[in-house]
Amino acid sequence: MALPPYDPNFKFAFSLGTIAKHQDYDESASAAVVALDLISSARFALKLDSVYTEYSAKYVVDNAAGSHSGRKLTVKDCLEFALNKGGIPKAEDWPRLGSVITPPSSYKPDLVSMKGQVIEPQTIEEACDMVVDQPVGAKLHVFKPHIELQQDGIYCGTSGEPASYVGLRDAIIVGVEKIQGKSIGTVKVWYKKFIFLKVAMSRWFQLYSPDGTHTGIKRTDYLVDFCVPRLSMD
Repeated sequence: MALPPYDPNFKFAFSLGTIAKHQDYDESASAAVVALDLISSARFALKLDSVYTEYSAKYVVDNAAGSHSGRKLTVKDCLEFALNKGGIPKAEDWPRLGSVITPPSSYKPDLVSMKGQVIEPQTIEEACDMVVDQPVGAKLHVFKPHIELQQDGIYCGTSGEPASYVGLRDAIIVGVEKIQGKSIGTVKVWYKKFIFLKVAMSRWFQLYSPDGTHTGIKRTDYLVDFCVPRLSMD
């Protein structure tokens, strides 16, 4: 399947598509990975760390989940835990995500103290303004096969052709540029691993099932649910 070329004048798609089920997707782990990447980038930009330093996403998953009544963690949950719960260890001081190793209760890793607050831009325009200073967390509406076929093109989701809707995936907006007069975001998406996409930020969509019934996906931008860690220098 070849994707249609990017059309800067195309804004809104009514798509017929199925809802894909992905049993191997761990929402809490994804949220923690993205949240910790945001924190690492912010700390390096503020010179709180002299080099980009990876912090433990698994520590956040292991310790933050209990305070959220069993529901899946979000990027905002993970950021708030990291900034308000006394600190988190570096990645090398705690088992990696996917590891079955559980540290003994007597093990107390060195925690890096972090303070700050989570800012939530309410519009895509506010998010674009904040990207000037630091990367912004978001969620991206993902369609197959578009995300696999994207390569060096501009991700526009579906333009009305048949597609499989994967769902929302955690992401980081790392930059915004103008291409053919439209805002195009450079987005780092956690999709089994980090991948980079150019995303058309002016595109909307609304999803219907093949029989024409509404799926509950109302008219929406492709990038939603923005959040930014605002770190304290104290």
